[in-house]
Amino acid sequence: MKIQEFEEFLRGHGIPDSLLKDVQHFRQDYDLDVEERIPVLQFKYYGKQVWIKAITGILEGSHLLLSGPKATGKNVLCENLSFLFGRPQWNVSLNVTSDAAGLIGSDTFKNGEVTLKPGPVYEAASHGGFAVLDEINMAKNESLSVIHSALDYRRILDVPGYHLMRLHPATRFLGTMNYGYMGTRELNEALVSRFLVLDMPPVSEEDLKTILLEQSSLKEEASHIFVQLFLDLQKKSLHSEISSKPIDLRGLLYAIALMERGLPIYDALDMGIVDKCFDSYEKELVKDTIATLLPADVTHKELFGD
Repeated sequence: MKIQEFEEFLRGHGIPDSLLKDVQHFRQDYDLDVEERIPVLQFKYYGKQVWIKAITGILEGSHLLLSGPKATGKNVLCENLSFLFGRPQWNVSLNVTSDAAGLIGSDTFKNGEVTLKPGPVYEAASHGGFAVLDEINMAKNESLSVIHSALDYRRILDVPGYHLMRLHPATRFLGTMNYGYMGTRELNEALVSRFLVLDMPPVSEEDLKTILLEQSSLKEEASHIFVQLFLDLQKKSLHSEISSKPIDLRGLLYAIALMERGLPIYDALDMGIVDKCFDSYEKELVKDTIATLLPADVTHKELFGD
């Protein structure tokens, strides 16, 4: 997709021209030396208010923390933002073992001497990239303290044993987090205060339908079935009848793609959704939900046509 096409999508989505013009100036103001790291978009994020808040925050030089339940499009929005602003993206998948070396860099031997092997945060800071701190609440708070000075007004990165780096003016940090996942922890106040927080709403019925029709050749009437399936499973999860494991929009899209290729419909849904549940009782609840919406004798032609 070309940037002009993406801007047209955003205009059609209600994003003001004034914001998009400011984004164009942003892209023109900063050089790009690692173009291959700009994401190639597979999905577009839908959500006018979230878009307006995110674009405005980045233009003002702020870092964003995207918070919300599963399947709200946090990582999709990160990719979309990097693409829109024309910046290279570095992804950091955080966990309990993450440390300063994994973020900033570590010592290595080169030409007979010890030198720095840059980490993703260092690379984003030097090239003006967008650093995505994925599942930021999985990491220990003390391991993230090494980037506090990069996240606040100082915009500097102190590389122990090497030098003090000033962040490229285009550098932004995008954190993502889910509440309630095993292994997550509460973020400390010092870290949260360095971000603008975007509370990501669940995908709407209308946007979900648009995504399914855009990413597949489903008939419009058939798309309603899969929209309802996703919403029913989401409701059951919110009511604690099932876990969040089958609430997987990517899994649903993959399952529909398998159906288009000819895999039997129930087999495709098993692979994309059902078998992500490892509890037998939960798995039966998900299967029952599917069976109420998709009769066992439904055919490929009824869903996709010729």
